[in-house]
Amino acid sequence: MQQPRPTACLTRRHTDAVERAFAEHFEVGLNIDDIPRTASELSRMMQQCDVLVPTVTDLLDDQLFQHAPFRTKLIASVGVGTNHIDLTAAAREGCVVTNTPDVLTDDTADIAIALILMASRRLGEGERVVRASRWHGFAPTWHLGHTLRGRTLGIVGYGRIGRAVAARARAFGLRVQWVGREAGGSVPADAEMAPSLDTLLATSDIVTLHAPAGADTHHLISADRIARMRPGSILINTARGSLVDERALAEALSEGHLFAAGLDVHEFEPKINAGLMRLENVVLLPHLGSATVETRTAMGMRALENARQWAAGHEPRDRVV
Repeated sequence: MQQPRPTACLTRRHTDAVERAFAEHFEVGLNIDDIPRTASELSRMMQQCDVLVPTVTDLLDDQLFQHAPFRTKLIASVGVGTNHIDLTAAAREGCVVTNTPDVLTDDTADIAIALILMASRRLGEGERVVRASRWHGFAPTWHLGHTLRGRTLGIVGYGRIGRAVAARARAFGLRVQWVGREAGGSVPADAEMAPSLDTLLATSDIVTLHAPAGADTHHLISADRIARMRPGSILINTARGSLVDERALAEALSEGHLFAAGLDVHEFEPKINAGLMRLENVVLLPHLGSATVETRTAMGMRALENARQWAAGHEPRDRVV
């Protein structure tokens, strides 16, 4: 008699290719309306499925795991970061956790460069002026930004994405310095390791964040550290919103200490800091770092690969705990 297939619950919709592939190997539960699930809904899903496939916006905290016994024994998270999962609680309940590293490096690095260009050249402001029919033609001193050539880019977190950003920065004539853990990839010949984060902040024209989220990096860019940044500099964040004290950032932008900022991630997303929303000199994107058909499909397929390995009794490729 054929054994029933394990059940996988996907907390959000994925590309057609990913959903079809999951359906070939699992009984699949889909979030048809594609809205975030509440804690009680996530709890019910974990009681009904063998594999939960969440995203970085699904909070799986200790309180959720205390609702044991539940059926889920694998959390195949779609994304690199796992700060939305209480890994200690998962391990306590015998639940394996995997992520999807490697596959989103290039697209996230591209978004970081896009934000650097948008913030430096005030492109978001310019686009809004055109749409509001407030553009009155070319004027030599109107809407001036800053060139990238000859400026210093400080990279905080020198893993795969940080290094990919460094490689791209060379094409724009940026001098690169960095702090943080090294992990894979090639290093541009002119990239220099800064002696400390505070030194990097004080000597960079543009600072881009690529560090993981965690207790030790919460508000890594605090009010004090923002004050240490070079006057007129730019802050870019495509890592995790919790790295930045957004209230302090809004004050620094409003007061003119910083020239601009570009954020693809937000401290309390999808809610955006009200102070930032009122400012023209900040680019606000809705977490688009990995948002290409190719990469989102690759992320879903990587989660499926982990789920299939687990279901077959093997060690998942990307096991975190």
